[in-house]
Order: sequence, then structure tokens, then C-alpha cells
Amino acid sequence: MALPPKRLYTIDDIYALPDNHRAELIDGRIYDTAPPNTMHQRLVSEFTITIGNHIRSKKGSCRVFPAPFAVFLNKDNKNYVEPDISVICDKSKIDDYGCDGAPDWVIEVISPSTERMDYGIKLFKYRSAGVREYWIVNPAKGIVNVYDFEHDEKTRLYDFDDNISSCIYEDLCIRISDLL
Repeated sequence: MALPPKRLYTIDDIYALPDNHRAELIDGRIYDTAPPNTMHQRLVSEFTITIGNHIRSKKGSCRVFPAPFAVFLNKDNKNYVEPDISVICDKSKIDDYGCDGAPDWVIEVISPSTERMDYGIKLFKYRSAGVREYWIVNPAKGIVNVYDFEHDEKTRLYDFDDNISSCIYEDLCIRISDLL
């Protein structure tokens, strides 16, 4: 006897969830997300301020959005994520609902409940969708994985005490320990 096919969910299903229910949709599958802890929120706030201030000081056109901010990665109805930080340089991708397409730079601050998603599924999805730069920040281990999807030149593992240069903003250097 054949198993019934798994149900594929859409963005309409995400919007039908109760207001306090946080979830993401990847390839038609819903992934629940837990509320972030204080360290997570502190890092997201500091990244938003640091990156935003840098862009403003250079009179740049990119915009920084902290979660919750909807990103419709593949311009379809089966992929909806809320990266912790989204940096979007193409203003035509931004509308009243979020970002339609891949952000230029995504930062995810992991927790034990998101580690598998951030290092696995999202790494693949972000790269294949056209994200140029992806940082995975691991506060428990004090490390940052930086992925330079355009050139692979700066793809490597960093410590929180290292000066980490952005791939899309060569003159932006962030030392995570200074943010704490």
C-alpha cells in the first residue's frame, strides 16, 4: 500500500498561523522557530546598528532589516524565511511584504534549536537562491562561519575576537567580541 503524499505547504499557510506562532517555510515544509534568547537579540541589535551605521556613513543604498522580516527567497509560494539579519542592496526587491528574492547578505545567529537548519538547509537554500554573503554566528562556541558565495575568497571560520571583513563591504570589519 502506498503512503499518502506529504502535504506541501504554501505562504498562505504561514500567514494563516496564529500571530504568536513563528515559523519558516522551505520547499513547502513548515519549520517552527523558537523565541530567541537575550544573547541572540543583543547580537541581532548590535549587527543591525553596526551595519546600518556603516552603510549610512558611506552613503550606501543597501538596507538592513532584522527579524522578523519576510524573505521570499525563490519568488515562489513554497519558500518564506526570516533571517536574523537581511542586507538588501537592490531596492526593487523590497515591498510592503518584505524582500522578494535573495538578500545580498544574511546573518543567522544560531541557537541549539536552529543549528541544524542554519548550517544545513539554509546554507544550501541561501547559496542556491543567490545570497552573496552568509554568516552563521554561534554564540555558544564563540565562532562565526563566513561564506563568500560570489568568490569563496573570504569563506572561512572566525573566532569572536577576530576582525571579520564583510565580503560585500570590504571596508566593514566587525569584531563580534566588541558587540557583546
